[in-house]
Amino acid sequence: MSKKFAFLSPALLLLVPSLVIILGVFLIPMLYILMQSFQDQHEQFSFENYLTFVKDPYYLSILWRTIKISLLTVITCLVLGYPVALFMAQASPKWRGIVTFAIISPHLVSVVIRNFGWVIILGEKGWINTILLKIGIINEPLKLMYNELGVVIGLADANIVYMVLAIATSLYQIDDSLYKAAGILGARRAQSFFTVTLPLSLPGIIAGTTLVFSLSMSAFVTPALMGGTSVKVLPVIAYEKIMAQLNWPMGAALSFLLLTSTFALVAVFTRIVETKRYKEVFAS
Repeated sequence: MSKKFAFLSPALLLLVPSLVIILGVFLIPMLYILMQSFQDQHEQFSFENYLTFVKDPYYLSILWRTIKISLLTVITCLVLGYPVALFMAQASPKWRGIVTFAIISPHLVSVVIRNFGWVIILGEKGWINTILLKIGIINEPLKLMYNELGVVIGLADANIVYMVLAIATSLYQIDDSLYKAAGILGARRAQSFFTVTLPLSLPGIIAGTTLVFSLSMSAFVTPALMGGTSVKVLPVIAYEKIMAQLNWPMGAALSFLLLTSTFALVAVFTRIVETKRYKEVFAS
């Protein structure tokens, strides 16, 4: 190999196929979307789409609803997923494998099929309402579908696996001697959790939060099926602008605003956590 191409090591050459794919299916399309977002419907350069978004309370309320639902999904996944991850970290390899299979196996089924399953459970004539009506706890069916609650349930079901596995990975790396040292120093089980387990699992919590929040912000199928026409989120609005109204520039602007807002919120959240009390955990 000549000196001109000496820097092209075999390891670097292995990256070429991946870089070509990323360039072809992600970067170039994203640049095209960005260019379209700065056009009006007459294909002239314009800031009209972004100004419309900022000035119209409707779009701002949709963005806030998207963020709120995503945050509620993160909280739900964290509250329900952390105990599962903690059990996996403390369980035997046999039980760890069983729990891992149990949380991964639903993802072998299409998200559309799982959402229709939730319709059977949460609908007005679903299992929950039928049981509660028969035993006399309620007099009329609860509205568990086609609202924000239904969307959060569907998104939590779709994304909780990422939270569990991310937190469990951090918990696996905690040295057992730290718990013994905490016990010798007089720490009770609750104190040991808040001073050892929780701080050292923060990288996993951040990773799981980032994944769940990003996936929830960009979700389309679950909000469309579980929220119906009463719960509009930004991905659904962008889809309607492009596919139903054929307003590609506005749809492109909404898509890019969704992407940038997700990146910005994740970056701010990560920065705040990593520069506060537990920054040493991330530096290690």
